[in-house]
Amino acid sequence: MAKQDNVVDISSNTQVFKLYNKKGRVRRILCLVFSILFLLGGSGLVYYYSVLNSMNFVDISPNSNTPNKTQQNATTPSIGELNGNGTQLTVGDGQLLQDSKVLNVMLFGEDNKGEDDHGRTDTMILMSIDNRHKKLKLTSFQRDTLVYIPGYGTNRINAAYTYGGPKLTISTIEANFGIKIDRYAVVDFDSFISIIDTLGGIDIEVTEDEITYINYQMYKNGQSDEWSTIKDKAGIVHLNGQEALWYARNRGLTKGEDDNEIGLDGDDWMRTSRQRKLLETLFNRFKSADLGQIISIVSQVGPMITTNFKKDEITALVSHALTYLSYEVAQYYVPTEGLWGYKDDFILDGVTISVIEITDMDAQRIALAQFIYEDTLRDSNGNTFPAPVTNAPTTQATQ
Repeated sequence: MAKQDNVVDISSNTQVFKLYNKKGRVRRILCLVFSILFLLGGSGLVYYYSVLNSMNFVDISPNSNTPNKTQQNATTPSIGELNGNGTQLTVGDGQLLQDSKVLNVMLFGEDNKGEDDHGRTDTMILMSIDNRHKKLKLTSFQRDTLVYIPGYGTNRINAAYTYGGPKLTISTIEANFGIKIDRYAVVDFDSFISIIDTLGGIDIEVTEDEITYINYQMYKNGQSDEWSTIKDKAGIVHLNGQEALWYARNRGLTKGEDDNEIGLDGDDWMRTSRQRKLLETLFNRFKSADLGQIISIVSQVGPMITTNFKKDEITALVSHALTYLSYEVAQYYVPTEGLWGYKDDFILDGVTISVIEITDMDAQRIALAQFIYEDTLRDSNGNTFPAPVTNAPTTQATQ
């Protein structure tokens, strides 16, 4: 896609612009906890006062002591604006894109951080509650994507979480992609297993290779006394919390890696596809739930969530809970197909690594905005863009 002259850099830091004019293994523990975050955020953050009091709320007031003060303006909107008037969003006006009827919530799965200020996240999903088009939209950000991290320079996008947690990661996404992020929610590694088990497990369609991967990891890590913890054939299989986590972590196996004797095709693109599939499967499961059932679920899993939603904002969302359950689920990923390539000679801390480089940042910003905002988006001349891609493919080419 050719460079769009009418698109300007949405960051006040010009290094972002400079980055995309150039040509150009952290431990892989995946904490896919977005199944529950999605249930809470997209299927009704149900007001249940005793539960709200037990949740981990992060102070987002202007005077709060946060590690990234530059993000505060982007995390203090009124949730009531979801019911606001329509608007037209102009690409290229130098402002973060936002729609009064779209709520953008960043979902993070955090590896247990131990003594560190922040854990690690290889999983970042933007959930957009689009009340204008009646959709719940899930956008995965590939962890190895090369971006500018405010205050830290050029690096892979998942490094932002290590440096500054969710707030710095949100600042990074806003600065590079021009989409305003309203709120975030975090669940750690251990909580995911407990949450899925609390829900009674999950029935999800899996392949023979995916079953093999889960069985191998369960046995190798001492979580099963036998190799075939899952004895079912490919198809709809019931997974408990630990099995579901291995499903979500699956990026394939290289024969000989960690002394394994098997080899399974896969990559990080396929892993993020599994994450979105898991979310959608859980969402569809609760389409038939009533308010009482949702309250019961939230009462058990709510305390496992860390979020910068306010209690009154959660209450506002609850009134639309059953409506959100009826919305279509759409999927997407960044970088978009055709707008990226592998850069094998990127030097980080004196070490040469391979990263994913976005080849046309202006086009990528437009593509992401098209997916989230659809026909609300306009160019500088007031023209709409072509219809967006609404579903990400389930596989992606490897390097």
